[in-house]
Formats: sequence, C-alpha cells, structure tokens
Amino acid sequence: MKNSKDTMRVVGIVLLGLFVLIVGGRLLLAAAGVTLSILGVVTILAVGLIKLAVVLAVVYLALVGVRTLLR
Repeated sequence: MKNSKDTMRVVGIVLLGLFVLIVGGRLLLAAAGVTLSILGVVTILAVGLIKLAVVLAVVYLALVGVRTLLR
C-alpha cells in the first residue's frame, strides 16, 4: 500500500510540474509579446482539466459524507 501511495505522489508531482511548465511558459511568452496558438489551446485544456478535477473532488467528498451519515 505504501508503494502505491509513493507512486501516486510521484505521478502527482510530475503532472503538477508539467502544468507549471506549460502555464508558466505561456505566461512568459505572453509577457515577451510572443503568442502561439498551440500553447493557448494547451493552457485552455489544462485549466479545463483542473476545473474537472475540482468538480470530481467535490462530488467525491459529498458522496463520502452522505455514506458516512447513512452508516
């Protein structure tokens, strides 16, 4: 079980680092006055993915709360 927790932690850190690189690079290029459409699309997809993750987390917490109340 500890091994799977460590693996999920590493995957989470890698995904977070990738997101920071993509969004940070986009912001850096925008500050320099260079805009690339592909980075804009990737940024929009990344923001949408974060919104989806937040919604899923809230739904999960609500389901766990309801399950706890029913016990």
